[in-house]
Amino acid sequence: MKNYARVGKRQGKPAYRTPSSFKNNVYNIVSRIPKGKVLTYKEVAHKAGSPKAYCAVGNLLNKNYDPNIPCHRVVRSDGKIGGYNRGSEKKKDILEREKAI
Repeated sequence: MKNYARVGKRQGKPAYRTPSSFKNNVYNIVSRIPKGKVLTYKEVAHKAGSPKAYCAVGNLLNKNYDPNIPCHRVVRSDGKIGGYNRGSEKKKDILEREKAI
């Protein structure tokens, strides 16, 4: 990667958040949601440091197939289940089994 991190005359970390750091933050937050609990996409975005990026959280989780990241434990703010890359019915079944809903 090129040296895009120049801020003035000093070099170092980028002056902005890279997409991969946001992705890693989201995955770390979601992986810590305990069984039987849920967070909303908005709560995850807020905890990741980007309160308005709840749609980006949904897009990231929709592309996740890692079983260590329980993306089924993230729901919509309006109380609906929301999407799931393996189907909404599967998400609902898993959440009912975990007694989260």
